[in-house]
Amino acid sequence: MKHAVSVNEYIQDAPAEVQHKLKLLRKTIKALVPTAEERISYGMPFYDYKGRLVYFANQSNFIGLYIPPPIIQDHEKELKKYITTKSAIHFPLNEDLPILLIESLVKARIKWNTQSIKK
Repeated sequence: MKHAVSVNEYIQDAPAEVQHKLKLLRKTIKALVPTAEERISYGMPFYDYKGRLVYFANQSNFIGLYIPPPIIQDHEKELKKYITTKSAIHFPLNEDLPILLIESLVKARIKWNTQSIKK
């Protein structure tokens, strides 16, 4: 995939069979935090809201959702079905995106960012 300059371009450049999932992921994030700044960072869609909120990317076998720590560690039980790292979750391409879980994770990061600013 070439280096996109906008989220629209990133999604359009993705394989046709995953574009709908990327659009759904984008729509979900924007619905939760419509004032987040959306841009490309590190070659993938990125959302900034009171700090780093979330990234996503199409990979060869999964869609990666990248959320800064400690969100993934705090939701370890709900994420046990997925491959995770310190800041990434791999959602297999052959499964539907778990939108309710994604919403929960993004909301947790919104709360984290908001509380961090207050400190």
